Amino acid sequence: MDLTKGTIIDHDLYGEGIVAKVNPVSYDVYFAKGGKVEILKSNKEFSIKQSGDAIQESSASIDIEALEKMFVYVLDRFGITPSNIPLANKWSGGKMILQPANTSMQNKEIPIDAFFHKIVMLRDRLRVMEQKINSNAKMSDDEKVDLQQYITRIYGSLTTFNVLFADKDNQFIGTGGAE
Repeated sequence: MDLTKGTIIDHDLYGEGIVAKVNPVSYDVYFAKGGKVEILKSNKEFSIKQSGDAIQESSASIDIEALEKMFVYVLDRFGITPSNIPLANKWSGGKMILQPANTSMQNKEIPIDAFFHKIVMLRDRLRVMEQKINSNAKMSDDEKVDLQQYITRIYGSLTTFNVLFADKDNQFIGTGGAE
Protein backbone atom coordinates (compact mmCIF):
# COMPACT_ATOMS: atom_id res chain seq x y z
CA MET A 1 0.00 0.00 0.00
CA ASP A 2 1.40 3.38 -1.02
CA LEU A 3 1.29 6.15 1.55
CA THR A 4 -0.15 9.53 0.64
CA LYS A 5 1.02 12.99 1.53
CA GLY A 6 -0.05 13.89 5.06
CA THR A 7 -0.06 10.30 6.36
CA ILE A 8 1.07 10.06 9.98
CA ILE A 9 3.32 7.08 10.68
CA ASP A 10 5.00 5.59 13.73
CA HIS A 11 8.54 4.48 12.83
CA ASP A 12 10.44 1.94 14.94
CA LEU A 13 13.55 4.16 15.08
CA TYR A 14 12.34 7.76 14.62
CA GLY A 15 8.92 7.71 16.30
CA GLU A 16 5.98 9.66 14.92
CA GLY A 17 6.34 11.46 11.60
CA ILE A 18 4.32 12.89 8.73
CA VAL A 19 4.76 12.05 5.04
CA ALA A 20 5.56 15.28 3.22
CA LYS A 21 6.44 13.97 -0.25
CA VAL A 22 5.89 10.78 -2.22
CA ASN A 23 8.87 9.95 -4.49
CA PRO A 24 9.13 7.11 -7.04
CA VAL A 25 10.96 4.73 -4.63
CA SER A 26 10.70 6.53 -1.30
CA TYR A 27 8.85 8.92 1.00
CA ASP A 28 10.15 12.14 2.57
CA VAL A 29 8.98 11.98 6.18
CA TYR A 30 9.45 14.65 8.85
CA PHE A 31 10.04 13.41 12.40
CA ALA A 32 10.20 15.49 15.57
CA LYS A 33 13.45 13.78 16.61
CA GLY A 34 15.10 12.86 13.31
CA GLY A 35 14.07 15.74 11.06
CA LYS A 36 13.55 14.92 7.40
CA VAL A 37 14.25 11.27 6.66
CA GLU A 38 13.90 9.56 3.32
CA ILE A 39 12.31 6.14 3.80
CA LEU A 40 12.24 3.59 1.00
CA LYS A 41 8.78 2.33 0.04
CA SER A 42 10.01 -1.22 0.71
CA ASN A 43 10.82 -0.31 4.35
CA LYS A 44 8.48 -2.06 6.79
CA GLU A 45 9.82 -0.51 10.03
CA PHE A 46 6.75 1.67 10.55
CA SER A 47 3.01 1.51 11.10
CA ILE A 48 0.35 3.89 9.83
CA LYS A 49 -1.30 5.94 12.58
CA GLN A 50 -3.58 7.95 10.31
CA SER A 51 -3.78 8.02 6.52
CA GLY A 52 -3.26 11.26 4.66
CA ASP A 53 -6.60 10.77 2.94
CA ALA A 54 -8.36 10.53 6.32
CA ILE A 55 -6.67 13.71 7.51
CA GLN A 56 -7.72 15.63 4.41
CA GLU A 57 -11.28 14.28 4.64
CA SER A 58 -11.64 14.87 8.40
CA SER A 59 -10.64 18.51 8.42
CA ALA A 60 -10.74 21.04 5.65
CA SER A 61 -8.75 23.40 7.88
CA ILE A 62 -5.54 21.36 7.59
CA ASP A 63 -3.44 22.63 4.70
CA ILE A 64 -0.81 19.95 4.06
CA GLU A 65 1.20 22.22 1.73
CA ALA A 66 1.38 24.92 4.42
CA LEU A 67 2.26 22.31 7.04
CA GLU A 68 5.06 20.97 4.84
CA LYS A 69 6.45 24.48 4.31
CA MET A 70 6.33 25.10 8.06
CA PHE A 71 8.20 21.85 8.79
CA VAL A 72 10.84 22.62 6.16
CA TYR A 73 11.31 26.15 7.55
CA VAL A 74 11.66 25.01 11.16
CA LEU A 75 13.93 22.06 10.37
CA ASP A 76 16.11 24.14 8.03
CA ARG A 77 16.37 26.87 10.66
CA PHE A 78 17.86 24.39 13.12
CA GLY A 79 20.04 22.69 10.49
CA ILE A 80 18.25 19.37 10.80
CA THR A 81 17.15 18.66 7.22
CA PRO A 82 19.55 16.78 5.00
CA SER A 83 20.09 18.33 1.61
CA ASN A 84 19.01 16.64 -1.60
CA ILE A 85 22.13 14.73 -2.61
CA PRO A 86 22.29 13.87 -6.33
CA LEU A 87 23.50 10.53 -7.66
CA ALA A 88 26.18 10.78 -10.37
CA ASN A 89 24.42 10.70 -13.76
CA LYS A 90 26.36 7.68 -15.03
CA TRP A 91 24.79 5.52 -12.29
CA SER A 92 21.20 6.79 -12.56
CA GLY A 93 18.87 3.93 -13.50
CA GLY A 94 21.67 1.38 -13.09
CA LYS A 95 21.76 -1.69 -10.91
CA MET A 96 24.22 -3.48 -8.67
CA ILE A 97 24.64 -7.19 -9.22
CA LEU A 98 25.91 -9.26 -6.29
CA GLN A 99 27.21 -12.54 -7.61
CA PRO A 100 27.90 -15.37 -5.15
CA ALA A 101 30.96 -17.57 -5.67
CA ASN A 102 28.67 -20.60 -5.70
CA THR A 103 27.34 -20.62 -9.29
CA SER A 104 24.28 -22.65 -8.28
CA MET A 105 23.03 -19.68 -6.27
CA GLN A 106 21.12 -16.75 -7.77
CA ASN A 107 22.54 -13.28 -8.23
CA LYS A 108 21.01 -10.41 -6.26
CA GLU A 109 20.20 -7.25 -8.21
CA ILE A 110 19.73 -3.94 -6.40
CA PRO A 111 18.79 -0.64 -8.11
CA ILE A 112 21.72 1.75 -7.63
CA ASP A 113 19.29 4.59 -6.86
CA ALA A 114 17.87 2.64 -3.89
CA PHE A 115 21.35 1.65 -2.68
CA PHE A 116 22.54 5.27 -2.99
CA HIS A 117 19.57 6.49 -0.93
CA LYS A 118 20.59 4.06 1.82
CA ILE A 119 24.17 5.36 1.73
CA VAL A 120 22.94 8.97 2.01
CA MET A 121 20.58 8.04 4.88
CA LEU A 122 23.50 6.31 6.63
CA ARG A 123 25.60 9.45 6.26
CA ASP A 124 22.78 11.65 7.56
CA ARG A 125 22.30 9.38 10.58
CA LEU A 126 26.02 9.52 11.32
CA ARG A 127 25.80 13.32 11.26
CA VAL A 128 22.87 13.25 13.70
CA MET A 129 24.90 10.93 15.94
CA GLU A 130 27.81 13.39 15.81
CA GLN A 131 25.49 16.22 16.85
CA LYS A 132 24.11 14.18 19.72
CA ILE A 133 27.61 13.26 20.90
CA ASN A 134 28.82 16.86 20.71
CA SER A 135 25.80 18.21 22.59
CA ASN A 136 25.80 15.52 25.29
CA ALA A 137 26.34 17.26 28.63
CA LYS A 138 27.13 14.02 30.50
CA MET A 139 30.12 13.04 28.36
CA SER A 140 33.60 14.39 28.95
CA ASP A 141 35.50 16.09 26.14
CA ASP A 142 37.86 13.08 25.97
CA GLU A 143 34.91 10.70 25.52
CA LYS A 144 33.48 12.94 22.79
CA VAL A 145 36.81 13.06 20.95
CA ASP A 146 37.16 9.28 21.23
CA LEU A 147 33.71 8.69 19.70
CA GLN A 148 34.35 11.33 17.02
CA GLN A 149 37.47 9.41 15.97
CA TYR A 150 35.38 6.27 15.51
CA ILE A 151 32.89 8.18 13.36
CA THR A 152 35.73 9.61 11.27
CA ARG A 153 37.01 6.06 10.72
CA ILE A 154 33.50 5.00 9.66
CA TYR A 155 33.47 7.85 7.13
CA GLY A 156 36.86 6.61 5.90
CA SER A 157 35.45 3.10 5.42
CA LEU A 158 32.61 4.58 3.37
CA THR A 159 34.89 6.46 0.92
CA THR A 160 34.53 3.47 -1.43
CA PHE A 161 31.04 4.77 -2.23
CA ASN A 162 32.25 8.27 -3.20
CA VAL A 163 32.09 7.20 -6.85
CA LEU A 164 28.26 7.35 -6.59
CA PHE A 165 28.09 11.05 -5.64
CA ALA A 166 27.55 13.64 -8.36
CA ASP A 167 29.26 16.37 -6.31
CA LYS A 168 32.65 15.96 -4.69
CA ASP A 169 31.51 18.21 -1.80
CA ASN A 170 29.01 15.52 -0.73
CA GLN A 171 31.55 12.69 -0.60
CA PHE A 172 32.80 10.94 2.53
CA ILE A 173 36.09 12.11 4.02
CA GLY A 174 38.04 9.89 6.39
CA THR A 175 41.22 10.57 8.35
CA GLY A 176 43.20 10.76 5.10
CA GLY A 177 41.19 13.83 4.08
CA ALA A 178 41.37 15.49 7.49
CA GLU A 179 43.21 18.74 7.67
